[in-house]
Amino acid sequence: MIDLSPLVAQPGPASLAYVDPAFPDRRLVLHAARPTAWAPDVPVVLVHHGVARNGRDYRDYWLPHVESGGFLAIALEFPEDGFPEYLWYNFGNLHAKDGTPNPREQWTFGIGPRLYAALRAQGITTAPRYGLFGHSAGGQYVHRMLSFGYRQHVGIAVSANAGTYAMPDLAIDWPWGLGAVGLTEADLPALLDVPLTIMAGTEDTRTTGRFFPKGPRSMRQGPHRHGRAHAYHRTAQDLAARLGVPCRWRLLDVPGVGHDGRRMSAAAAPVIAAALCGSTAQAELPPQAEFRRREAMAASSRR
Repeated sequence: MIDLSPLVAQPGPASLAYVDPAFPDRRLVLHAARPTAWAPDVPVVLVHHGVARNGRDYRDYWLPHVESGGFLAIALEFPEDGFPEYLWYNFGNLHAKDGTPNPREQWTFGIGPRLYAALRAQGITTAPRYGLFGHSAGGQYVHRMLSFGYRQHVGIAVSANAGTYAMPDLAIDWPWGLGAVGLTEADLPALLDVPLTIMAGTEDTRTTGRFFPKGPRSMRQGPHRHGRAHAYHRTAQDLAARLGVPCRWRLLDVPGVGHDGRRMSAAAAPVIAAALCGSTAQAELPPQAEFRRREAMAASSRR
């Protein structure tokens, strides 16, 4: 077992090479942001980067927020050479390129939960719940991971600015829906009970980027990422009404923000902190003036 204590040896940033036991030949990197007042009971937030595989950058996006939030942030970096393209990351390695299903133990969605279990086993955290954040491709990873039951001990999850969604609809085949992957309607109420926040930048409407999914099945979800986030949430609400069950998912628009991992991290940090600190009320985005103040503080810390 890899010794994870270097991640919390001192306040501030740290990085550590890591190997998940299910993928012994594939290198990962952990990038931690430790608050000064760290102790084992401090909650953990696992952060998932976008398509650039820039885990260090995402750790740095969260570094200004760990002091005020009172949590330890760990960005998991999935290098392209070990976890290539969208099948290994965004879609969790459910299938090989030729469509052959992979066994569940080879799904990459288990990497984060196993890391959290290792952190607990080594006494680095005793917190009973952890938080999840993913932006862009990481937002795809996070919500698809939850869809397949990797949600034990998840106190809050934020999927931000995802390009496409696995809609909670069994009539739509994976990866745009949850059909043809062995799930049944009996699995859906538990998914709707997940504390999932779908976060959407109101300016994330560009459709000309290289990595914006433009295929016909993606375009059916909406004209841009902001619209697709709303469609995902709406589909869940409609499903809950049809099944007669509650839906714990919520949608938060982030005003004036586009496809920006740093600014979406700044918006998500207080929401996740409030949820992990045991508040019974749903955490909300801070008022706009406070959001701008926190952004300015984060920018100042990078100078």
